[in-house]
Amino acid sequence: MQATEKIHITDIWGEKLRSYTELLKARLSMLVAFSSGFGFVLATFGSVDWVQLVILLIGGFLLSGASSAVNQIIEQDYDRLMSRTKSRPLPTKRINVSEAVGVALVTGGIGMLLLAQFTNPLTTGLAFLSFVLYSFVYTPLKRVGPIAVLVGAVPGALPPLLGWTAVTGTITHEALIIFAIQFIWQFPHFWAIAWVADEDYQKAGFKLLPSKGGKTVQSAVQIMTYTLFLIPLGLLPLKFGITGVDSAIVATVCGVLFLGQTFRLMMDGSRKVALQIMFGSFIYLPVVQIAYLLDKV
Repeated sequence: MQATEKIHITDIWGEKLRSYTELLKARLSMLVAFSSGFGFVLATFGSVDWVQLVILLIGGFLLSGASSAVNQIIEQDYDRLMSRTKSRPLPTKRINVSEAVGVALVTGGIGMLLLAQFTNPLTTGLAFLSFVLYSFVYTPLKRVGPIAVLVGAVPGALPPLLGWTAVTGTITHEALIIFAIQFIWQFPHFWAIAWVADEDYQKAGFKLLPSKGGKTVQSAVQIMTYTLFLIPLGLLPLKFGITGVDSAIVATVCGVLFLGQTFRLMMDGSRKVALQIMFGSFIYLPVVQIAYLLDKV
């Protein structure tokens, strides 16, 4: 009997842990942490302070997770309406609102404390700004119009800037370059997701595609235009001596391939092609950032 009870308790806690992981969007939060680590290592001149880097990664992960939790708390009623989100912890009541608020407060609070203790006021302030913009500005704007994508692109692009400022304590032109690359990348990334999930988003009243008509040629042209900007932006680290020629070649090739996908979307406007762009965006950013890091090393 005791063994059975132990197994039952283990199952309950295992399910609870999975629910908390979903609430914090662990995979997305790990990508955020990676981007901040990318900026940190790129800004390092000499040996890397591994303790500070690890603290930055943990703090960034926790703060991103807290933002995701707040997002799901605010949007829980809309999440119930959409196929892609109705199985999340709050709509399914695997976690109640009080629990979710508690998780957000604990993870967000620890994340902020770590950054405040081990980085500097600029980095801590920018991290807090990112949390506020994503949680309380971008989230409600999703039902207003595509302005939400512009607002959401700011916190989405701040992680590498945070990594840079954690090392230098200042916002330099190099920091703005790596911020700009990730900022522009947000647009084809967000819009590809919005194209794929458009029918679902309409159920919740989300209006994220750039054209009022939704999945139109005009929307596809805007996706292509922002992707086009990534090619010259990808060369700026070489121009300003941040990295070298090898990573510039990788960034250009990735940018051209990414751009090619958007031309296909203009031709047929299918969900399949939009899905390819979405996955292409997931590949583009880490590949280019890793290339920059390897080139610096």
